[in-house]
Amino acid sequence: MTATASPVASVRRRRRGWVFHVVMSPIAILWILPMVFVVLVAFRSFGDITSNGLSAFPASFTLEGFVTVFRDGLGGGQAIVNSVIVTFFTVVLSLLLASWAAFALARHEIPGRRAILLIMLAGNLLPPQILLIPVARICESLGIADTLFALIIVQVAFGLGFYTFVLHGFMRSIPAEIFEAARVDGAGTIRTYLQIAMPLCRPSLAALAALATTWIWNDLLWALTVLRTESKFPITAELLNIQGGFVSQWNVVAAGAVIAAIPTAVVFFVFQKQFVAGLSIGSGK
Repeated sequence: MTATASPVASVRRRRRGWVFHVVMSPIAILWILPMVFVVLVAFRSFGDITSNGLSAFPASFTLEGFVTVFRDGLGGGQAIVNSVIVTFFTVVLSLLLASWAAFALARHEIPGRRAILLIMLAGNLLPPQILLIPVARICESLGIADTLFALIIVQVAFGLGFYTFVLHGFMRSIPAEIFEAARVDGAGTIRTYLQIAMPLCRPSLAALAALATTWIWNDLLWALTVLRTESKFPITAELLNIQGGFVSQWNVVAAGAVIAAIPTAVVFFVFQKQFVAGLSIGSGK
């Protein structure tokens, strides 16, 4: 029975695989086509677009859209620098604080630790739209409005609960015997955190870093809420100005969109395994 059942099961698996690819291929093509369209428009000249139409096949290949958007749209690249600063410091600070909180909640008998974790996570369930005015007023009252520091603090505050929740689930899954052995060897809390918890949590930290980088780089809502000066805008907010200033020059707008998408695409392809794992990490803990 086993010898005959195995080929049948193999045929069924192959059949399911073919059905999956047949169904998903058109969906994948429809998903990719808009991105291909934007890239093609970005490399077309303005004269080509006006003469042949936006949807025509490209009759030119030029970098004038990228040159224009760097010179007049992104402030010479300042918007990219602002995005890099905000993303880097937000990711580092968020994961550092989240790892501290997760380690304390997972490995120490803190009164009401479950309630603390649920309260931290509950902040992510609130629609951010209802918090725009309070966040703006708080930043103004603290004297940090219209600064990249304020944007970093806001991003850290709203992401900390989720990062702590994920890392808490991962740290709870580490066998307690490992920490007990470290305690017997004389390791204190700080040493246990640095030499045991952090190395073992490296996969989850990599996954969260990939996810956080994508979320923070693509954020627009909090940037428009906190910042007022255009020279301090990240690239997502600056794209709105590009759309308004170059409303008829679609190659410039498309070039700005391509530039804004490149960093997150690079992060995704470099950390692809960690990124996919991050979608389900901690779910079974």
